Amino acid sequence: MVLSLLLLFLTACSGHTASDTAGSMRAGAYEQELAVHYIDVGQGDAILVTCGESAMLIDAGDNDKGVTVWNYLKKQGIDSLTYLILTHPDADHIGGADVIINKFDIDTVIMRDYAKDSSTYRDVLSAMEYKAYKATVPVPGTVYSLGEAEFTLVAPVSDTYGESANNCSAGLVLRYGETSFLFTGDAEEEAENDILASGADIKADVYKAGHHGSDTSSGEAFLDAVQPSFAVISCGEDNSYGHPRAEVMNRFRGRGISVFRTDEQGSITAVSDGRNITWSCAPSESWKAGEPVGSEAALSAPIEEMAGGMPDTTESPQTYVLNTETKKFHLPTCGRLPTTNREDTTVSREEIIAGSYAPCK
Repeated sequence: MVLSLLLLFLTACSGHTASDTAGSMRAGAYEQELAVHYIDVGQGDAILVTCGESAMLIDAGDNDKGVTVWNYLKKQGIDSLTYLILTHPDADHIGGADVIINKFDIDTVIMRDYAKDSSTYRDVLSAMEYKAYKATVPVPGTVYSLGEAEFTLVAPVSDTYGESANNCSAGLVLRYGETSFLFTGDAEEEAENDILASGADIKADVYKAGHHGSDTSSGEAFLDAVQPSFAVISCGEDNSYGHPRAEVMNRFRGRGISVFRTDEQGSITAVSDGRNITWSCAPSESWKAGEPVGSEAALSAPIEEMAGGMPDTTESPQTYVLNTETKKFHLPTCGRLPTTNREDTTVSREEIIAGSYAPCK
């Protein structure tokens, strides 16, 4: 009885009730600031994430963007990285990674053991060897801490994607307080469906659009599971791949998703205080689709006008050169045309991709 009266007396003198204390704890629960920088590297991906003293880089742009990414990180005061995640070995994602590996001390490099016979991939391996770094293979379900934030790997789920480097992309959900961000590299619908089938929680406030806004990614079922309020598209201005595609832009617009895009707005930053997300710029209002190379009108037409498909402005079909061994296809003017295993075709770009070919970078 005496002890109870003493506690009541002390509480009254302090001026705080139990509910006041709990409210104060909630108010101070998120002491750090999470910042996600979608760096403008043209046609490619490079995302810097910082929380407290910890920093993570997801991809590093193409071969000519390593110094660009390095300078961006230095301007943000970054002198070391807790994590470097290389989602998959395509040049527009790992091309600048050798510069980053050489310039920064990195605690953990997360990279799929998917070998690619390219000088870009070999440059990354050489830089890793020089710094004596060992790659950590991404395992879905693994949780990592980044300051007060954490991220969970959700992909790649399968090892059966064959030569599809895109579907082998590492994917992750980054969570800070009540806010969340999803990154899937260039994962296409096959990999997206595997992620859905795995039962992973991929609901996120912000979705970094898969494969630069290509219609091979951001499937209907996948978007329904993510339920994002915002999407960020990282692609190059007037790129030759037709990113972002009209179909994907229509999916975003139909769901009321606000879109940010580096081809129009440059580097974009989202900052979370654990409850709310603020942006460095307003969402894009153009809704422009970048259909395949063909006409200025195709690149500048509003999304509603593109919904019916790209107008035919050519007098004759486009010829493409297939490499039946590497499953790459090229324009006739490409400097990497195959001398063997070559097949010329005039079928559409979409049909070639549907036949499991990928465009030459």
